[in-house]
Amino acid sequence: MVDPSGNESSATHFILIGFPGLEKAQFWLAFPLCSLYLIAVLGNLTIIYIVWTEHSLHEPMYIFLCMLSGLDVLISTSSMPKMMAIFWFNSTTIQFDACLLQMFAIHSLSGMESTVLLAMAFDRYVAICHPLRHATVLTLPRVTKIGMAAVIRGAALMAPLPVFIKQLPFCNSNILSHSYCLHQDVMKLACADIHVNIIYGLIVIISAIGLDSLLISFSYLLIFKTVLGLTREAQVKAFGTCVSHVCAVFIFYVPFIGLSMVHRFGEQHNSLLPVILANIYLLVPPVLNPIVYGVKTKEIRQRILRLFHMTTQTSEP
Repeated sequence: MVDPSGNESSATHFILIGFPGLEKAQFWLAFPLCSLYLIAVLGNLTIIYIVWTEHSLHEPMYIFLCMLSGLDVLISTSSMPKMMAIFWFNSTTIQFDACLLQMFAIHSLSGMESTVLLAMAFDRYVAICHPLRHATVLTLPRVTKIGMAAVIRGAALMAPLPVFIKQLPFCNSNILSHSYCLHQDVMKLACADIHVNIIYGLIVIISAIGLDSLLISFSYLLIFKTVLGLTREAQVKAFGTCVSHVCAVFIFYVPFIGLSMVHRFGEQHNSLLPVILANIYLLVPPVLNPIVYGVKTKEIRQRILRLFHMTTQTSEP
């Protein structure tokens, strides 16, 4: 922004415009988005409840799934309430510090989710390639430490982003092109050199998302090599335990990579594509992950059916 004397000044607030060009339709678009958010929260909390209450599911694979579900709830909740306020109540203003907090939450939780997906790939690698060592390698204390490491790693990598943004002066416009605060979007409003932000953003993407996706791919390469030496029945069983995780990996990384590519190389002016990708990135994985695991994982599916059966019996007179 610019103060009355014409000098650059720090931003006090930003304006979130939601879907550019669709302002009149946003009130109605909010209803399906809110429905998807409720489905995501209910689905992931159901997964957490089932794993928490079923002692037979207190295994590394399901504990990591609980972590994934918890992160999905937090990621969607970090953006959706404000988004609904924009669409239904035209509450487009967000204070500068609140924007930085939201930005940090979204990016750090995404980094944590990437680490958990990597941990789940490692779990599948040990279970299939070294089954006799699985119980000794992935003990409950070790799984807990991996979860703590995911939180520390995600928070530590993203902590400098708000600090860098706070050092920047802002002028002319304070209008963000998304429904929530993203680092790529906020830094482009600065009227100063943002090369530090760009370089650090690339370092984070390469050292976190890039490295994690590379290690996940390498894990599945080793898994595929091991599975080829098994019997037909064992191959089907081994691949069956990996399908849900592979789906979760694609559901998370494809929108993330697409959003990053559009922000770095795409045209931003009056374009709905970055906004649509940003909303897909935050909302679709939390919606689809519990559905995928509920359908593809036999143990989860059976517990969900049993839970609904008990609920139906309780509601009957």
